[in-house]
Amino acid sequence: MAGRERLLVIGGDAAGMSAASQARRRRGAGELDITVVERGHFASYSACGIPYYVGGAIGDADDLIARTPAEFRERGIDLRMRAEATEIDLDAARVRVRAVEGGGETWEPYDRLVIATGAVPARPDLPGADAAGVHGVQVLDDGIGIRRVLEQEKPRRVVVVGGGYIGLEMAEAMVTRGLDVTIVDGAEQPMSTLDPDMGALVADAIRGLGIDLRLGDRVEGFDTGPDGRVTAVRAGGRSLPADLVVLGLGVRPGTDLARAAGIETGPTGGIVTDRRMRTRTERVWAAGDCVETRHLVSGLPVAIALGTHANKQGRVAGINLGGGYATFPGVVGTAVSKICHAEVARTGLNEREAAAAGFATLSVVVGSTTRAGYLPDATEMKTKLVVERRSGRLLGGQIVGEENAAKRIDGLAIALWNRMTVEEMTGLDLGYAPPFSPVWDPVLIAARKAAELVEEDMRRSP
Repeated sequence: MAGRERLLVIGGDAAGMSAASQARRRRGAGELDITVVERGHFASYSACGIPYYVGGAIGDADDLIARTPAEFRERGIDLRMRAEATEIDLDAARVRVRAVEGGGETWEPYDRLVIATGAVPARPDLPGADAAGVHGVQVLDDGIGIRRVLEQEKPRRVVVVGGGYIGLEMAEAMVTRGLDVTIVDGAEQPMSTLDPDMGALVADAIRGLGIDLRLGDRVEGFDTGPDGRVTAVRAGGRSLPADLVVLGLGVRPGTDLARAAGIETGPTGGIVTDRRMRTRTERVWAAGDCVETRHLVSGLPVAIALGTHANKQGRVAGINLGGGYATFPGVVGTAVSKICHAEVARTGLNEREAAAAGFATLSVVVGSTTRAGYLPDATEMKTKLVVERRSGRLLGGQIVGEENAAKRIDGLAIALWNRMTVEEMTGLDLGYAPPFSPVWDPVLIAARKAAELVEEDMRRSP
């Protein structure tokens, strides 16, 4: 039909399908054709749930799928699976698409283009890194492959390379299955987004689970047997036996396709967009793990790969493409994770990041309990606040504890979003009942101690 616009979306997970769905809600099939190309086997699934599928808490991989390709097609979205975009021709407004199975190629024209190519996992360029038994964890296919190995080959010894969020969550999956687990990290602490004092608490919790935690050891290579399968990880001059290796070394924005086309990327490597998710290239939008955004505390560009951001950014792009108006203001860097009973959370800036952004800081670490201390199931938690000297503005927060500790980070994230001072935070009207909190919530205790520290600092340094 003449006059119909063509929207082409590259990437069929959180950001891409959110953009396509929002655009379709606002513009019907009679005025907007929507095509999505996705190179994988699955679309619109929870990548964050993969460690829990691997660990067995989720019985079926289908439980992680929010909507099937058939459901999207019923809504008038032409979702093409196993179709990989290999080139963007900006001058001709078209994208070269290759069938992953079969290799046939076509050129798909567009009036508007959304790039939602996600993130690319880091894989070390080391001997044996491509050996059988060495697995990355990025897409649902990876999780299915690891679980198949666990159930069919019955490995006993697992080495997890990387002590960040995905590394710890995969270690939890292996501990849950009763395997011997070693975590190797080249940093001096796990969870390098935490300050060292809080990272040390995480290290203690990991070792308390019986995990062999090797910190400050750089991986040097992977040994293999006669059959080509991994048998050990070489790190820090040692050989660590392994029947299975899981890589959790983080990700970078997946921007190779965009950069090859001349679409601008920023200092983080992510695609540069405005608040409406438009790139600086006419008719091209971008969303999700492939873009960079603004940190609302530091004011600096950041690339943070989280499904929460991807869904929001895709929604914003889709609303605007559908004729509405929406913006994505930025992030404060909130994240939570757990490894068995240990919960970890952070938001805003840690001390190192705050100093790099030019802030003079003070910090406090406060111990408390998750419930009223007289209840038998109350557990300990530590809360750290990083605040700006003199003004007392909250700059960041970190929490390490057990059950019901980590989600308290949300209160700190809201305070950051609203640029609150710790003195203002002491009056927050938070919920209280003994099963949920002490009468002074841990967030309020930390805010009160931080406010006292700011006042004391002001007296010492008028």
